[in-house]
Amino acid sequence: MEPQRQALQEQSIAQRCLYMSFELSDRKWILFVGDGIRNPSSHVVEAGDRAAVMTVVGKARHRCGLGAEAPVISCYEAGRDGFWLHRWLTEQGVRNHVVDAASIEVDRRARRTKTDRIDGRKLYDSLLRYCGGEPRVWSVLRVPSEAAEDARRPYRELERLKAERTAHVNRIGELLVLHNVRVERIGGRGFSRRLTELKERGLPAKLGAELERESARLALVVEQLALLERELAAQAAPQAVQLQRLRALGPLSATGLVVECFGWRRFRNRRELAASCGLVGSPYASGASAHEQGISKAGNRRLRWLLVELGWNWLRYQPGSELSQWFNRRFGAGGKRLRRIGIVALARRLLIALWRYLEHGVIPAGAQLKAVAATRARD
Repeated sequence: MEPQRQALQEQSIAQRCLYMSFELSDRKWILFVGDGIRNPSSHVVEAGDRAAVMTVVGKARHRCGLGAEAPVISCYEAGRDGFWLHRWLTEQGVRNHVVDAASIEVDRRARRTKTDRIDGRKLYDSLLRYCGGEPRVWSVLRVPSEAAEDARRPYRELERLKAERTAHVNRIGELLVLHNVRVERIGGRGFSRRLTELKERGLPAKLGAELERESARLALVVEQLALLERELAAQAAPQAVQLQRLRALGPLSATGLVVECFGWRRFRNRRELAASCGLVGSPYASGASAHEQGISKAGNRRLRWLLVELGWNWLRYQPGSELSQWFNRRFGAGGKRLRRIGIVALARRLLIALWRYLEHGVIPAGAQLKAVAATRARD
């Protein structure tokens, strides 16, 4: 008998729990529910039907001979449904776990069988193992509060709008190059006048109309970008204001660090901090083969991208800091590839230095404060 199943059987009736896994999809949910001793029962409910979920729980309690006070433990994979289901289950008294889908064990055969029911049962079995004393069976996510999650929205929308702006600018440039027209700056009043001149000089009518529509979309994106930037600057959190005192960090990068990481998560040590954004190594050592596979890239990818970008800014605006000098000693004499490798290492060290700065007020060694902030601090 499996150790975790034996441990569950040895529990008294008062201690026994009801275990439930969710296999979520757009139209239906598949639930596996059981007490860890009998085979679980499977149920199909309409996606988002909370009343049906509670009905399934009630029937499963009766089937397993559990009272109304028996604890319920559930799990589901993180995905498009986000965390609303976790919060609702918590309100119902359910102890829920949101699981990183990439951390779940799978069959490594090239042609493995995969259905929603198989995945749901796999989740249920993994939940039993997790509750039976195997914490490494998967990775459980840290769930932000509803307010912390909502605080991310302006920053993430800003990042999407930047990508849309780049796409519009590139598209306009490509359309103009079709007729050997090259402009230095796309967008703004100057470009509108330039576009009018090109149409008067014989630019094809259909192309001119398409350029006008594309320019209008670009103008709308630029307007919304400016609105969001003003909103973020006006509503900056105290931690973001503190980060902006350092050179190389602006309002947007400081806000990104706070809403994605420092504003809602607490870290016990630097290893946990670096692992949260995937800036830790992933060694491979099997038999005679031993090599490093690079960073794990697990965790928050937006935070990882932001830190790499900040690494380059740090080298530019904080050349006298210990971090910049360390980078120049290790990677400065190398080529582009070595510098790209080194900037990831700098990003990890910078993340730890900024965390210590926020938690303990320790300014990174050799770092300079902005002139205005430094003057205010002296006053």
